[in-house]
Amino acid sequence: MADHIPFVTGDDVCNLVNKVYPDSPFVRVPLDRAERLLPRLHGTTKVWLDPCVDGMHDLIARRGEPDRSTSWFDLMSSFANFGKIGTPAYHAKPVAAEVYAFVKAAMDKCAAHKPAWITVPQLPLVGNSDRNKINRALAAATGKWKSSRSFSGRLILPLVFTHQNQVNGKTARNPKVQQAERCYHEAQADGFWVVESSLRDDSGSSTLGTKRLPGVIALHEELNASIPSKIRIAGPYWGLNLVLWARGLVDYPAIGIGTGYQFLLAGGAAKPAATRLMLLPIRRRIRAVQLGQWLDAAIKRLGPSHPAHAEFSNMRKHYAESSDSATARRQVATNYKQWFELIAKVPEAGRSMALFQDLSAAYALGKSLPVLPDEGTARRPEAVAEPLMLNCL
Repeated sequence: MADHIPFVTGDDVCNLVNKVYPDSPFVRVPLDRAERLLPRLHGTTKVWLDPCVDGMHDLIARRGEPDRSTSWFDLMSSFANFGKIGTPAYHAKPVAAEVYAFVKAAMDKCAAHKPAWITVPQLPLVGNSDRNKINRALAAATGKWKSSRSFSGRLILPLVFTHQNQVNGKTARNPKVQQAERCYHEAQADGFWVVESSLRDDSGSSTLGTKRLPGVIALHEELNASIPSKIRIAGPYWGLNLVLWARGLVDYPAIGIGTGYQFLLAGGAAKPAATRLMLLPIRRRIRAVQLGQWLDAAIKRLGPSHPAHAEFSNMRKHYAESSDSATARRQVATNYKQWFELIAKVPEAGRSMALFQDLSAAYALGKSLPVLPDEGTARRPEAVAEPLMLNCL
């Protein structure tokens, strides 16, 4: 069985999961959209339901957002003590009974859908210790709820980081790992999920390969040493999730479906994204705008015998029709699945080397191609493969 866990966010994603990822063992669905999305999913895929508490990260500032998700706010405000839990002043002295009332309401709502997994209610992590008490209280309340209910599924502790400074250095990571271990046990959790929500690992940033990716990798190594769990999840990212999985540091890479390769906190409306297509030979997405001209130039540089020549020629032939946003999402989802399966067919012990060789080939090819238009810091075709390649082993 495949290991990937799609993050389902809308109707179009449901359709792509059904068509492209029917073999996923689990799909993650946000609670505020569960009633609409769950009936659209089919097959044997089990559901991981998330109560969307991470959306309370900056609740006071977000109350007035014009693009705030009404469905999320309506759901969360129906839970007892929602306003208190979302108030920073309350975090220093949470009242156990009030926190339990909130957790019970959220977890009962999740359990009513009979999911296989439920996310433990937790607020995203911040740079200091201001949320330690409230998150421990939420974890303890979850453990109490589990003991009082007959829920037979698994509980997943979320560790949602919000800034690279929380992850890059060991000094910053140490208290986060200690807090995670404590919350894991108090919640009676069965697994944990980690994501650095500010990380865009396909951005081409110069610090990815030397600082940001190594920091997340070290974080997972330290968590694994402190929390013995057989359910370890990372992402969604573009490629770091695959690196962590290939290295055996996580059991499941969380993935976007055509879009959504960076985690967004619950409750906000996603900004319209540029239409992108995946260039499978160099393991990256690029904007569809002006891609036709770039493909023409790339094809000229490659000899007809080069394996990527046929791939790029086929993309050029179907460029106009593929540039439609829905078609582009399907193209990315399908190609990403093909990339994953190339590595998944390798025995576990050899996956990190297989991914390294795969990305090395993408890097070498990218170095020989023209600079990409309209890609900012990722204009070099090899800019996405390079930092991932450097952190595979």
